[in-house]
Amino acid sequence: MNPLKIEEVQQYVEQNIGVFHSKRIAGLTGLKLGKVLAKKNPYLFKAKYLLTAQDIIKSLTDAFISSQEETIFGDWLEGLAIFINEKVYDGRKSGIPGIDLEFDKDGFRHIVTIKSGPSWGNSSQKAKMVSDFRTAQKTLRTSNSNIMVRAVNGCCYGKDRNPDKGDYFKLCGQQFWKFISDESELYVNMIEPLGHRAREKNDEFMESYAKRINLFTREFADKFCMSDGSIDWNKFVRLNSGS
Repeated sequence: MNPLKIEEVQQYVEQNIGVFHSKRIAGLTGLKLGKVLAKKNPYLFKAKYLLTAQDIIKSLTDAFISSQEETIFGDWLEGLAIFINEKVYDGRKSGIPGIDLEFDKDGFRHIVTIKSGPSWGNSSQKAKMVSDFRTAQKTLRTSNSNIMVRAVNGCCYGKDRNPDKGDYFKLCGQQFWKFISDESELYVNMIEPLGHRAREKNDEFMESYAKRINLFTREFADKFCMSDGSIDWNKFVRLNSGS
């Protein structure tokens, strides 16, 4: 084990956080109205009594962007976790399907699947993760019958008071970052570097966001607003849900 140098973490974040911002801007720039309309519940917007095209577009787009950003940033945090673990435990990106990280610690080969937060999937997705863990354990034991393998679902934020799930351990927030780095305060010390150039990048994002909202609003009004300016909900629902 090698002691973690927080300066290296800060340097990695500052050098790579631009990737997250670039991907969120690219995702927004390439967004199409049809994709946004197809993904969200039109009945909900009617029930919320949204009356203007811009209100509907903002609500739809914001929900879509939030989901997209969670995925993009989750992938980015996975890269950060692997970088940190490599520095401390010589860990590596796993080549086994369904496993993100492998490293040796306390006499165990740890196989880790990394998620953003603790509430990340339904029962089928969690069953798939357990299946991936079992397959990975068999793969590793084929090459080394004496190896002791421990499966871990690591979550970058949140809490779980009962980490032992039987087939695997679930470590969230502080527990996860300490597990991969041996630094109990890493989860706090990471916050400041993440703001590197955030205001500048957010200004760029908001400029793209405003353009997309204006374009979508005009397109929605042309397609789904009647001559008196009211929304043609029947036409909206048919596009979203009709066969």
